[in-house]
Amino acid sequence: MFLLTASEMAQIDRITIDNIGIPGVVLMENAGKGATDFYAEIFPDICHRKVLIIAGSGNNGGDGFVIARHLQYRGSSSVRVMCLKEISGLRGDALINCEIIKKLKMPILEYTGEKYLPQITGELEDCDIVVDAILGTGLKSEVRGFYRQVIEAINASGKPVLAVDVPSGLDASTGKPLGVCINAVATATFGLPKIGQVITPGHNYVGKLKVVDIGIPDTVVEEFNPGRVFFEEKEARKLLKPRRDDSHKGTYGHLLVVSGSVGKTGAAALVCQGASRVGTGLVTLTIPESLNPILEVKLTEPMTLPVSETSDKSISLNALERIIEEAKTRSAVAMGPGISLNEETQELVRRLIT
Repeated sequence: MFLLTASEMAQIDRITIDNIGIPGVVLMENAGKGATDFYAEIFPDICHRKVLIIAGSGNNGGDGFVIARHLQYRGSSSVRVMCLKEISGLRGDALINCEIIKKLKMPILEYTGEKYLPQITGELEDCDIVVDAILGTGLKSEVRGFYRQVIEAINASGKPVLAVDVPSGLDASTGKPLGVCINAVATATFGLPKIGQVITPGHNYVGKLKVVDIGIPDTVVEEFNPGRVFFEEKEARKLLKPRRDDSHKGTYGHLLVVSGSVGKTGAAALVCQGASRVGTGLVTLTIPESLNPILEVKLTEPMTLPVSETSDKSISLNALERIIEEAKTRSAVAMGPGISLNEETQELVRRLIT
């Protein structure tokens, strides 16, 4: 799955709407329904709890209106929508979905300035779950004023927050909070994951992340190809092929590990254990000869190859020819962890890699 910046996601949305012809309101509908489904996984009893959806003025708020409607479709009678901008100021797809929930006679609170902060605090105290649909991935500047106060009030309430696309206040491209940021327990993001949601510190604000399919054609994404991939379990599984019944450890390669020195035998052991865990058939560890007894005890499956050592008990340059000969019959060589900064050992490494 590709990993995008906020602007790249906006470009893909625009290509889908303008070039492919899928209306933005359709994408918004898919986003809101998908987010609702995810939130119901996080809180299976969400339709029996008091949910407060706090909507901003843009498409993020529009997604919130769709979520409110789909919660009602699921049987919820305790959904309240709080709009932080006058409804008369809404535009486009957000306005369309606001008008729909108005016709469904869902309660909409218009709390549009600092004078309403006591009422906002009261609503937060009265609800069980908050849905954050305030600010989306288009945010570029620091959150200030009324919106900052609302976000701080939400965080101070202690109520669990479900974020729409991105926690309000988070830079979706860098993962940095822009002044202040919602602390969400879960985030439903739309189309594709954004860089700022999976790196530090952004992932700490996102909570559990779910990528919601909103109907963007695969061909659009593949042609756009940002060149970044979010490596997930399903991608990893594609690399792990089933093993034949008549195979054996010799079928799956032999790794030569050149690692370890006095005080750093753990590094050598971890490399060998890691290689075995990912499926390497055979592992041989090249180790300073005086440390061999330690590694013989520490490692069960990997084999050891004791070689000459320096006065610092690191691998000596005198071991060069032996290591080269061993490497000729091995599938791969792993070198470095815990090998020390001894000058003679550094020269050994230089000669081995050249």
